[in-house]
Amino acid sequence: MAGDLSDVRFLTVAEVAAMMRVSKMTVYRLVHSGDLPAIRFGRSFRVPESAVAAAVENHIADTA
Repeated sequence: MAGDLSDVRFLTVAEVAAMMRVSKMTVYRLVHSGDLPAIRFGRSFRVPESAVAAAVENHIADTA
């Protein structure tokens, strides 16, 4: 099993945008393209904090 859900920290699109220093629209594009995994709650998305870290790491590895 991947782990307990109580250990997962979910971020809003605005929080992800602030962390990555991009616009909210950029985060939505990443989510819709599948590059950034997210869970939809009603009309909003929540992104696991670990997915943000993994996306940044993958981007750094790709550009290096």
